[in-house]
Parts: sequence; structure tokens; C-alpha cells
Amino acid sequence: MGAIVLDRVPPSLLDLLSNTLILRQTAPYLPVSSLCALAKTSRAIRNVIHQSPEAFRYLDLSPVKSAICTIDEPLDVGGTNWRRERMDESLTEDDFYSGPLRSIFSRLAHHHVLKNVHTLVLDGLSVTAEFVNEMLTEESYNVHLLSIREVKHLNERKLQQYLRYVVRPSRPVGTPRVKGIYLFGPREASIGTSIEKRSASPTSRGVMSSQGAQIGAEWNQKSTEALNAALSRTEDKWYRTSGRMMAKRPSSDWAEIIQACEGIIAFDAVLCRGPRHDPSKAYIREGHASSIPHPVSFLRPAIANVALGPSGCETCHSCPEQPAYFGHSSSTQFPLLSPVPLHWSSVRAAQTPHTIDGSNPPPLYARCEDCLKGRWCERCNKWWDEDCYAGSTIAQRTELQQTELMETLDSSGTTQMVSKQQIKMSGWRALEVLECGDERVHLGAQDNVPPTGRYDIVGFRIPILLIGRGNLLLDNITWKPWHLRAKIIGVRRDCFGCGHTCISCKELFIRACKRCGNEYCREDDDACSETMCDWCNYTSRRTVEMY
Repeated sequence: MGAIVLDRVPPSLLDLLSNTLILRQTAPYLPVSSLCALAKTSRAIRNVIHQSPEAFRYLDLSPVKSAICTIDEPLDVGGTNWRRERMDESLTEDDFYSGPLRSIFSRLAHHHVLKNVHTLVLDGLSVTAEFVNEMLTEESYNVHLLSIREVKHLNERKLQQYLRYVVRPSRPVGTPRVKGIYLFGPREASIGTSIEKRSASPTSRGVMSSQGAQIGAEWNQKSTEALNAALSRTEDKWYRTSGRMMAKRPSSDWAEIIQACEGIIAFDAVLCRGPRHDPSKAYIREGHASSIPHPVSFLRPAIANVALGPSGCETCHSCPEQPAYFGHSSSTQFPLLSPVPLHWSSVRAAQTPHTIDGSNPPPLYARCEDCLKGRWCERCNKWWDEDCYAGSTIAQRTELQQTELMETLDSSGTTQMVSKQQIKMSGWRALEVLECGDERVHLGAQDNVPPTGRYDIVGFRIPILLIGRGNLLLDNITWKPWHLRAKIIGVRRDCFGCGHTCISCKELFIRACKRCGNEYCREDDDACSETMCDWCNYTSRRTVEMY
């Protein structure tokens, strides 16, 4: 009699879901609607999903239609228009807007799964400050990571007060349970929302409004992002030269809240650590003020909303405050990275950068716009720190404003106008700017500067940018810019659309009109050509448009 061979029965779906590891890895990828529909298929699967702590560990309610509040207008005082919806005159406005979410959470609490939610995503929904306060203080919630980016009807003043209260020194032990909040950055855009935003954009005149130009611009943007990720070895935007990380600049009050929550609650933003935010390190090096502490240069705490990439300063490739290295620097110097982690609910997992080649993460350079004012190119994201590019404050004031400032600062009431500025040059002594004309820059040399060699001119003002088109007069000898091979650093605002740009970006996009001689931007002037501005390139008859 031969051996009896039993056919191996393949594992069922119930067997797979009963495995905690498999359920933990697959549940975050399933929408909430699919997970609830799966629980209705059989009683055994329902018990596995509702009783397992891994099924609802990550809960994303952003795509749930029942969680969206269809009324965006504020309620009237008497409740005349919304009497049918309110049903109760004692219902507050906050309770009304948070009603859809409260009904969902009441059902989750009824099935005893609310305690299992550790990561909660409420991006784009109607979330009130009172509802966030309940998740911070009440024991019925066990949320560790909370995402409320681009939410509606959120009173930021109330939320700041609640955050100050929950991080008070006399708070109970083990509170608050929320350890990380995504609030300032943009939420992850789905395919549907991206297409809707693209179609809703207004059409602009010119050749860039054609379909072929839009497709080419989109692919150029994708190529730029891929190249940026390859150079920085990571896809996390905070560690790349991403520029502005927030569509709306946060108020200074949020910087104080983040400072009060350091070590207790982490955010998707960090404080700027520039030297101007430290009273002991704040200084101005303008004219005769040689690194003397000055109250004008001090800045209040601010949120670092500009990602500068892993290279640091364009000249010294570092910064005075030193960059933040993950694993070595304090955890308060790192923001929560997007997207929200799926399988972990800890701040450590949300702050960990992931490199493409598996190497050590790059350093983090991030600053606020006030520290980068006059020293950051908004197009290519090059920047220079305070040691390499000194004195950008005088260039941003008019002569009358500078006179009034010096009169208020001088105790005797006399004016001390700074008529000269120091410009550092590598390998040679400093030169002094004596006069700046429209076509040439006159410099008085303290040393005999040879006509050849490579120099890095640091600390240039706005007129120094004209060195790219003009000549240089040294010791009564006129030198062309290419004779000295001068490397000009710093930024200037030549186009309101481009913002502050460096000399390299200006040479790429700014042109001089062959007819009128005025400068124009190739990208922002839609009707311009390669040789003429939009005004000179307009061939039709001009009429006065009153409206």
C-alpha cells in the first residue's frame, strides 16, 4: 500500500489577517472604507480586524466623504439659515463644524478600536481647536502622531493657548500623549486634487500658455526634482535645496509655541538657529561696526521655513551655527518629515531621513527668511552666511532711513553715516568702495593688486552687481571684469516675479532690450522676445484701457 499524499491547503484570507505582522504591514495601505467593508464579509474576519491593535493603528480620514463638512460659511448669530442643521440652539459653532468627525469617532469608540489609533491623519477636514484639545488631554484618545495640515475652521489662537497649557511644567506625568503634530507643511496631494488644481489655474497669455509648453515645463520640473534628489541623496525635501517649505509664512507666535514645546511635542517645522536669534551672538558688521553687539541685528525666535540643501554656504560650505546631523545633534533641531510614517507612530521614525543609497543622511541647513534677507537666491537657492557675506542691512535701507536709524541709535543725537564698506578678498587685503556709478565701480586699493588671479569678492552691495557689465578702476588703471576673474556673490531683486536672485541667475534670465535699453525678465514678461521687452515687442496699436 502506497503512502497517502495530502494536498496542501493554501492559507485563507483569515489566516493571513490573523498574522499580526502581515496585518501591520498591509492595513495602512487599505482605505478605511475598504477595511470596514472587509470586516463585514464574515464574523471571523470582523473579530480579527476589530480586536487586533494593528488594524487601525494608522487611520487616514482625509478621503472619507462623511468626514467632510459641506458648509464652509460661518454660522449666523441667530441660527436662522442653519436651524434645520443645528437642531439645538445650545450647539456651539465649534461643535457644529466638528460634528462629522465626532460621529466617526463615536462609532470607533463603540467598536472599541479608538484606543488602537496611534497615527491620525485629518488633512483638509474641518477640525476645530477644541477637538484637538480633546485629543491632547482626554484619556479616551491614544494618538501619538497627529496630522492637521490645511484643515478648515481651526482657530490658531485657541490652539496656541491649548498647547501652552498641555506643556506646562505642572502637567500630569505621561501627558500629553500626542508627541508629534503635522501642521505647517502642505499635505500630500492625490492624483485627483492635482488634476483639479491644474485645470482650475487661469490661462496666461503668451507662448507659455500652450499645451506643449505646459507639458515641457512639467517634465522639466520632474527632471529638476530627480536631479535634486540624486545630488542630495535623499527624497526628503527638508534635506534638499527646496527653498520655501511652507506656502504661508507662520506668525512669530508659533515660534514661541514651538520653543515652549521643545522636547515634549515635535512639529513639522523647527526654529531658526541663525546667529541673529542669539542675543550673545547677534552683531552687525557694517562700516565701522566691527562685530560689536547691536540691538538692530537681533531677531525674535522664528520658524525656519527655507530648506537650503546639504551643501551649506556657497563660499565656506558651512554656517556659523553648524548644521544639524541626524543621530548626533539634538532631536529638537529636526522637523517631522513628510509623508506621515505608515508603520511607526514615534517621533524618531517621523524625523528619520531616508537616503537613496543607504548612506548616512546629509546635514540639515534650514533658516528663516529674515536671516536670509539679501543673502539667498530664490531661484537657484544659493546662499551665503554672515561670515562670508557681511552687511546686508544698509543695502536694504534708503539713505533717509539709514540717517534716521543712526540718529536714534546715537546717544549724543549726532549722525554717523557710514560712507565706506569693507569687502573681503581671499589672499589680499580688503578694498574699500569709495564711489559707485552706473557704468563702473571705483575702488581704492590698500595693497597692490595684480591684474590677474582669482578673487572672491564678499559683501557686495547692489551697485556691485554692475561689475558684470561695467569696468573696474584700480590704481587709475581700468580693468575688465574678466581680467580679475572676480566672483561676485550676493543677491539683488531685478524682477518682482523672480524675487532676489544671484548674478548667475540674472545672466540667464535678465535681458537688456535692444530698442529701449531697459532690462526685462524672459520668463515673467510673456510678450517679450530674445532681443526686445514686451513693450517694444508689441506691434499692434496701443489703446488706453480704463478698466
